[in-house]
Amino acid sequence: MHYDLLIRNAQVVDGTGAAPFRADVAVRGDRIAALGDLGDITTTASAADEIDADGLYLAPGFIDVHTHDDTNVIRTPEMLPKLSQGVTTVVVGNCGISASPVTLAGEVPDPMNLLGQAEDFRYASFAAYAEAVEAATPSVNVAALVGHTSLRSQVMDDFARPASDAEIAGMERLLCQALGEGALGLSSGLAYRNAFHAPTAEMEPLVAAVGRAGGVYTTHLRDEFAGLFGAMDEAFATARHGRVPLVISHLKCAGAGNWGGAPHALEKLERAARRQVAHCDCYPYTAGSSTLDLGQVTDEIEIVITWSEPHPEQARRPLADIAADWDVSLLDAARRLQPAGAVYHNMSEDDMRRVLAHPLSMVGSDGLPNDPHPHPRLWGAFPRVLARYSRDLGLLPLAEAVRKMTGLSAANFGLDDRGVIRTGAFADLTLFDLGSLADSADYDTPIAPARGIEMVMVNGVIGYRQGAATGERAGRMLHRTRRITDAPSRPIHSMENL
Repeated sequence: MHYDLLIRNAQVVDGTGAAPFRADVAVRGDRIAALGDLGDITTTASAADEIDADGLYLAPGFIDVHTHDDTNVIRTPEMLPKLSQGVTTVVVGNCGISASPVTLAGEVPDPMNLLGQAEDFRYASFAAYAEAVEAATPSVNVAALVGHTSLRSQVMDDFARPASDAEIAGMERLLCQALGEGALGLSSGLAYRNAFHAPTAEMEPLVAAVGRAGGVYTTHLRDEFAGLFGAMDEAFATARHGRVPLVISHLKCAGAGNWGGAPHALEKLERAARRQVAHCDCYPYTAGSSTLDLGQVTDEIEIVITWSEPHPEQARRPLADIAADWDVSLLDAARRLQPAGAVYHNMSEDDMRRVLAHPLSMVGSDGLPNDPHPHPRLWGAFPRVLARYSRDLGLLPLAEAVRKMTGLSAANFGLDDRGVIRTGAFADLTLFDLGSLADSADYDTPIAPARGIEMVMVNGVIGYRQGAATGERAGRMLHRTRRITDAPSRPIHSMENL
């Protein structure tokens, strides 16, 4: 039997949560052709390329379910921040902001400016965006949500109010067209000022359209601080009304006064998941990052400015130091810096660990690739889960950690034949040395590839090997091809076992 690639003697972590097992994996074309003991290459099999993976772990390529790579997969198709940490698929269009279906002229509304400049929003339809992704041939696969704020930008000239019936109808038309062209579903970012004034009455018709099409609804909750639990209830109710699977984006208990709330938040998620399909994603850090939001300015946490349009010289400095230099309040300093970006050290380690370990959570980086001094999660989220939280701290078994970034993610976003190692699945694979695996990126030096990622394959093509990109890119645009309403989930365990 002849194969294009034969990976010998790997410890296979197949993405289902099953214990690792030793096996050979053969690849032909873009698929896994065989799995198991494939015998002596001289007698039973031959391959154009062979990798001896003795002592290494082979997992499905990691699926980053929460990214803001919408325009970067086209402008910087090498996608090194993701490829170098073993990611083979990115889900874009999160937090209510997407590159399509959008055309813009002039100023880019916040937080859509996280995705690029006005000239980067030139895809009037989802089909046009998908065509541009395919033409760019990024190194990773791309699946896309449609952002609610992006829809608002196409039909409203004033965000500080609810949409009218006619405007809701206009958003629904754009959304339905995108869903028909293969979008995964809808995302919202109701905490942001340009979506905050959207009431439930605005969201329900849009989410119902997603439910009819068989998509998924993801939401950056209206409040991740003191109003977290009420915002979760709103999200559950909206998704139930629309009969649509729900993913709560980067579930967290933000703000010092909210620390310790994770057990109750996860209990609410468990209760909801008994009546509807509900999950969350998270990243393995205690700091968040976004645009500089006046509503999050407080002296209770450290806030570090990462960029500022009017004052670029203040980047990489704590907001408190800037305010002291200018002899103004924190709030006045923040106003003077806007538009700007910031890292907010606003979570507790214990809360974050509880969310990460929960069986209903997936891993997403939430990295901001256009930030000149990004949060380290952009380059290090996935190796950090495996190395620090699984290997070093024993927070969760390796097989469960891999499931959270592969099989569970593929199921919840309808990515068929991805996220698992089995015969017939797509050959999206990540080979790593668990002993040396480490996230090199930190807050001081955030742009740094992980250590220990030996090989990354996308659709049967090796794009990254032994610390460097190969120059071969084989990523694809992944369209939704089925209803996602029946996404499987493992039984929910009691919080007492976490």
